[in-house]
Amino acid sequence: MNWSFAFRPKLVDTLKNYSAGAFFSDLTAGLTVGIVALPLAMAFAIASGVKPEAGIFTAVIAGFLISSLGGTKVSIGGPTGAFIVILYGIYAKYGAENLAICTIMAGVILFIMGAARLGTMIKFIPYPVTMGFTSGIAVLIFSTQIKDFFGLSVEKVPSEFIEKMQVLAGHAGTFQWPTIALAAASLAIILFWPKSWQRRVPGSIVALVLGTVAVALFHLDDTANVATIGSKFGGIPQQLPHPQIPALSWENIQHLFAPATTIALLAAIESLLCAVVADGMIDDRHDSNQELMAQGIANIVSPIFGGIAATGAIARTATNIKCGARTPIAGIVHAVTLLLIILAAAPLAKFIPLATLSAVLVNVALNMGEWHNFSRLSRWPRSDAVVFLTAFSLTVVIDLTVAVEIGMVLAAVLFIKRVSETTQITAVDEISETEGPQHSLIGKEIPKGVMIYRIFGSFFFGAVDKLETALKRAGEEPDVLILRMRKVLAIDATGLNALEDIYEKLHARGKHLVLSGPHTQPFFMMDKAGFLDRLGKENVCANIELSLDRAREILGLPPEPPSDPLHEEKQKIEAVRQDLASALERAGKVLNAPTSGDTREK
Repeated sequence: MNWSFAFRPKLVDTLKNYSAGAFFSDLTAGLTVGIVALPLAMAFAIASGVKPEAGIFTAVIAGFLISSLGGTKVSIGGPTGAFIVILYGIYAKYGAENLAICTIMAGVILFIMGAARLGTMIKFIPYPVTMGFTSGIAVLIFSTQIKDFFGLSVEKVPSEFIEKMQVLAGHAGTFQWPTIALAAASLAIILFWPKSWQRRVPGSIVALVLGTVAVALFHLDDTANVATIGSKFGGIPQQLPHPQIPALSWENIQHLFAPATTIALLAAIESLLCAVVADGMIDDRHDSNQELMAQGIANIVSPIFGGIAATGAIARTATNIKCGARTPIAGIVHAVTLLLIILAAAPLAKFIPLATLSAVLVNVALNMGEWHNFSRLSRWPRSDAVVFLTAFSLTVVIDLTVAVEIGMVLAAVLFIKRVSETTQITAVDEISETEGPQHSLIGKEIPKGVMIYRIFGSFFFGAVDKLETALKRAGEEPDVLILRMRKVLAIDATGLNALEDIYEKLHARGKHLVLSGPHTQPFFMMDKAGFLDRLGKENVCANIELSLDRAREILGLPPEPPSDPLHEEKQKIEAVRQDLASALERAGKVLNAPTSGDTREK
């Protein structure tokens, strides 16, 4: 692993040949995605349990830092739906100040991950795990919007899914028809807004404007009890807050380390998935470690200015690219756009209905969930389907942290099982030989008292018992055991220990072990561990012929008489002739032609 520290934002490279045309494209894209981000930022904040301005502050501060310092050209950073469940749970359990501390801790973890060059490690999280918890998060986001979508009168909604659904079901009769009508109309506008218009005027903005106008004109907040930002939060401040560092204590840090790690892990996964999507859309290559460091800095600074956790936002990044973004300047313009909206239009925000913001999040949940994977489960390997459903179920019912941990452990166990299943250990003689002529036993004499086994595949701890079982099944102990290791590409400590045990047992009875053709990684590992010195390097042979010669030497037998120098060539010719004859016979059957006679004539 490369531990050398390097900090070079993409912005530095893109500004070298920056042009007026590129700036105009970035300006257009940044303005558009800034408007798109407005309702999302407020909705994510409210769903996370904090005030709506916290989402906007996050999009401004974190969005600016991620674009300025990140390792991608066109990614947009800010609050995302993936954090809603985690942040709401932390806020409900520990309070707003500890939520800020937790986010700062997550930022430190992210920066350390990037500085330690761990960005590429994220790709080792299996697809069923990421898609399982992503779909689970979508269900949880939907569950958090039931109250505002239907206008239910609930004092406090629990953060746990089961308890939440029980409370919401118990208050189902308190729904408000005006709220449902407004939420349904907003969702319909978002879902059915023409795609050809989406690039210039996003459907979520249209729904937000129309919903706000309806509340302001008809006074729905007074006459129909439609909840708004003004009625619940008192509006949005018309400026950024002054920086405020939360009080740190070792006791809080101890309690918050686990949720902070969850935020960091989720932010890393989301941001790098976002970067990969962006790379595919613009044919570029991101710097994953630089991106993690930028994410870390953004999550350290954002809570100081009243923000929440941030990461790369895939939907906003895709919008940014489709609107013509070329460089990180577009992301900076997006942040500045949101800042200008705060400064100019904050007083109007008090009329924004929570039902419309709820519709925005319902649409996010519908698009976020990997629902097509449920129909594919029957065609997946059973183990992958189990991992997916486990990650999904645990995310919904228990906790995202538990889901990722158990999902990873389960995926690792099943991977080990698959690797062990591909490892084969079989006895070999002249009759059962399957190797090519160069390494074949055909034509070679196996002395009495010599037994040969072939190991095929990785010799890891999941496959070690196969060797022991194969040797016990033989029912007899040879004077010389030859293990053919030419097709063992890797061995771990458990596999090495199994070889040492076999050697010790044979050696104690005056028997011998010979290794034939070990591959590079197993050879160097055995040598480094000192096993080859105990075994004797004369008992490590390059091929099966030398291994048989060594076995004869151990048994005190004379060397095998030299074979026909043309024997191997004759074997090759015979193998080719048999393959040709078989192919012609199959062709003859297909053509209903006779297949008898001399192959050469055909």
